[in-house]
Amino acid sequence: MTQRTDPVRVVAAGDHFVLPGLIAGAVEAELGDIAAETKEVRLGWPLEPFGPVAEVTEASDAEDELIEALDGADVLVTQMGPVTERVLNATDSLRLVVVCRGGPVNVNLDAAKARDVRVCFAPGRNAAATAEFTVGMLLAAVRRIPQAHDLLAGQGSWEGGAAYYTYEHSGLELEDLPVGLVGYGAVGSRVARVLCAFGAQVMVYDPYVRGEIHGLRVSSLDQLLTRSRVITLHARLTAETRGLIGARELALLPEGAVAVNVARGPLLDENALCDALEAGRLSAAALDTYAHEPLTPDSRLHALADRVVMTPHLGGASRAVAEKAARIAAEEVGRWVRGEPLAHCLT
Repeated sequence: MTQRTDPVRVVAAGDHFVLPGLIAGAVEAELGDIAAETKEVRLGWPLEPFGPVAEVTEASDAEDELIEALDGADVLVTQMGPVTERVLNATDSLRLVVVCRGGPVNVNLDAAKARDVRVCFAPGRNAAATAEFTVGMLLAAVRRIPQAHDLLAGQGSWEGGAAYYTYEHSGLELEDLPVGLVGYGAVGSRVARVLCAFGAQVMVYDPYVRGEIHGLRVSSLDQLLTRSRVITLHARLTAETRGLIGARELALLPEGAVAVNVARGPLLDENALCDALEAGRLSAAALDTYAHEPLTPDSRLHALADRVVMTPHLGGASRAVAEKAARIAAEEVGRWVRGEPLAHCLT
């Protein structure tokens, strides 16, 4: 592909997280003196967070709005835009779609391939944010920070301090604590480095990772579980890893262990987790992702709020993530316009 000479027409379809202005600004900075026309469009967030739209998933319900915005466009850069077969069929000019996320789950890849539309994504944009959030959730769970906050700020009671200054109810220290990481990718490796700095005894199970790691590599998941006072999940969600941690696996943990999941909800069997918490086998859990999102009102987790730190899928959200995503996406646009090989292309 040779560098084009006519103005490239870019649609920056952002939302309330990756703002249209962030995308447009990053694209304009990347293209520099290259002639470009950038249209900013702000799409709504899904009515049901991360819900399916037509044949794509985790996308906003804005097909009509996106079709109108793409009239005459060469490039679409978006976070949650629903790039469905209908959207792709409605535009003859579109040649490149860049998704500001770790995977283009809001794009119908088969339809894009059929129309010779290149599809790129932005890997690693939220690895640091998710790793930091994981460590924060872990600390909150093992030191029982939310419970103490609720007693003082919510109920105005100083008596919680007395309760936590008992051997039975005081929390765990990270120093010398055996912590097992299931998965050692972009997030897990960062978490391992931070936990090692705290002095934790970090163990890692990931059959797909080679080379040096921070911590001790263990050869099996069962071995990791039997030796860990805390486990934190960092595996990708695949057919192989769905339900990876169930009743059998939780039973291998030492009594009083803690489970942390800021990865994907279906990695962990929630009913088995609730059973273990109710029986006292686990002392606490920290969850940012769930089997069904949003968390349903009848979830058993609500009744376990004194032992479970819960947040609504916030681990990958930070201002830096939005800025990185826009920049990574803009770099792909620049490569495409200049006729250079694309770095993160799937079609």
